[in-house]
Amino acid sequence: MLTLALIGCGRISFKHIEAAYNNKDRIRLLACCDPKTDRAEAKRAEYLKAVPDASVKVYADYKAMLAELKPDICAIATESGYHPVISIACSEAGAHVICEKPMALSTTDADAMIAAAKKAGRTLTVCFQNRFNAPVRKTRDALEAGRFGRMLHGAVQIRWNRNEAYYAEAPWRGTWALDGGTLMNQCTHGIDLLQWMMGEDALRVQAATRRFLRPIEAEDFGAAIVEFASGAVGIIEGTADVYPTNIDETLSLFGSTGSVVIGGLAVNKVETWRFADAEKIGDTEAVVLNPSEKDPPTVYGFGHSALYADVLDAIRDGREPLVSGEKGRKALEIILAIYKSQKTGLPVDLPTTFSTKEMKGEFD
Repeated sequence: MLTLALIGCGRISFKHIEAAYNNKDRIRLLACCDPKTDRAEAKRAEYLKAVPDASVKVYADYKAMLAELKPDICAIATESGYHPVISIACSEAGAHVICEKPMALSTTDADAMIAAAKKAGRTLTVCFQNRFNAPVRKTRDALEAGRFGRMLHGAVQIRWNRNEAYYAEAPWRGTWALDGGTLMNQCTHGIDLLQWMMGEDALRVQAATRRFLRPIEAEDFGAAIVEFASGAVGIIEGTADVYPTNIDETLSLFGSTGSVVIGGLAVNKVETWRFADAEKIGDTEAVVLNPSEKDPPTVYGFGHSALYADVLDAIRDGREPLVSGEKGRKALEIILAIYKSQKTGLPVDLPTTFSTKEMKGEFD
């Protein structure tokens, strides 16, 4: 039985509590940490409802927790800008790390996190839980089986609403120092899925971003074209300005012998499933499409529990998790290249180095 500490008990933390008790036969929550200890107390109570015999401590200071408890795994769900320093401290304390997205706000910090985990011989995982959605898994299996043929182009569209109340609730949101904008916060999952399906080898990014409506430093809209090593092209569209509420997050993939569109609130519904070998395989659209499938209750979906299970398997088996630090860095680099393209007005070749802090004043 491995032990877990949750660091950061805000908006997304309930998904980590859920993942912990859904894997309760393999992992036990040991501590909840947050400078606002009332939030940590609330998460402790939430977990104890499901696992009443657990012993969970509350800390305001994660460093004190690391020194006293030495957990096997730390889940980091703090403000994005604090992820690197906390992740490195956890690795150095001997803990495996499950880090919420984005893993960092600069390529340099992401590299430091990866290096710290490797030096300590620990696992670093980035929370791209949508990789574990059933339609995404099914599509990935088709891709690995070669059913798409030559991948030609793909697109991800994130058409959501984040209103002024959302940003007022937590003033760090939308800042260059601690968050970045819509692409970094809301769209990073879709960007990860796009690059994962298109070959994980982005070479060039051309982009335009805007701050249209929201009272933030960073962008509330972004669009980009991403060129991959194979010659395939990816298109990114992300916004927090959709009126009046969220519409969808959609991933579209087009190959020479296959087309798939996954939509729904959070890439959770197959909308198009067409392959040249569909009749032979027996998975034509008429078989695959399920019009009664419902959206998850939140945009976070259902993937955290499966992601935790993958991490636990990886630790047990001595392998890399599906979303290792290196894998999680790829989406981050694309987003930072988008920002750099906006700042310079030029295409950006990858690999590149950049930080959200270099965008300071871009929309002033």
